[in-house]
This record gives sequence, structure tokens and C-alpha cells, in this order.
Amino acid sequence: MQRLFVIVKMVRVALAAPRSWAKGNVVFHRPVGQWHPHSWILDDKIDPLFERQVFSPMWLLTITLLTISNVFMTFAWYGHLKFKSSALWLVVLTSWGIAFFEYCFQVPANRLGHGTFTAAQLKTIQEVITLTVFAVFSVTYLKERLEWNTLVGFALIALGAFFVFMKWRPEA
Repeated sequence: MQRLFVIVKMVRVALAAPRSWAKGNVVFHRPVGQWHPHSWILDDKIDPLFERQVFSPMWLLTITLLTISNVFMTFAWYGHLKFKSSALWLVVLTSWGIAFFEYCFQVPANRLGHGTFTAAQLKTIQEVITLTVFAVFSVTYLKERLEWNTLVGFALIALGAFFVFMKWRPEA
């Protein structure tokens, strides 16, 4: 039952007006009084069951649009590998046509997400999604195995994403 209350609180906070707060020496996202319509939404009070940042709906929309765009781009870049007998000019034109739809999702994702995320964070999210989509695509569509060294490489890239998103602030 407590988890249900936490979920209800998350929804309530996500629908509330954006605001910032501080806990101890840590200031979350923006100083109090300064906010962007697409910035993270944080509650003024700290819930002991949920002491994490609550993201705005823009966070979810950005990730969803980036994922859809990466599915299109993965097919544009690698889908033709099953059709090696097709003429190269035809494959290029087909891939270019598929890439158009990728841009129809990528550009709005970056435009909408830029208030919530920095440009570096958007690029990092896009790369992590690209690797995830590619791994699924490679195994399911191309029927290729992911070797252990590939998985280690992906994990190191995910570790790099951790460093991009981590807020490093000196103790005051």
C-alpha cells in the first residue's frame, strides 16, 4: 500500500508546477525561483520513501521520441545488409527515405528535451539508446550474436553516460 502512495505522489508531483529545492548542501537542478517549463519537477518536501528526483513528462517524451528515431535510423543504416544483391544506388535512396522519418522524430526530441537536458546529455541519451536498439536489431533482424567483448564495450559506454549525468559539486 505504501508503494501505491509513492506512485500517487510521483504523479501529483509530476503534474505540479516546476520548482527547485535544496537538501543540505545539494541544490537540485536550478536555484529556487529559476525554472524552465520543461525542467525537472521536484517536490518541496522530502518523502522518506522516495528521496529521488522526479522527472517531468518532457523527460519521458524525449526518450520515447529518441527511441523511435533510433529504430528508423538503425533500419536506414543496417537494414540493407540483408539485401546485398540490391543495387547500391537503390539501397542509398531507400536508406535516405527511411532516414527522413528518423529526423521527423529526432529533431522534435532534441528541441523538446533541451530544456530538461543539456545538449551533451541529449547526445549521451541518444548514443545509449542507439546501442540498445542496435543490440536488439543485430540479434533479432540480422541474427548475429553479441560477443562478450561487445557487451563489455557497451557497458563502458554506459559507464561514460553515468559520468555525463552525474552532478559533481564540491562540498560547501
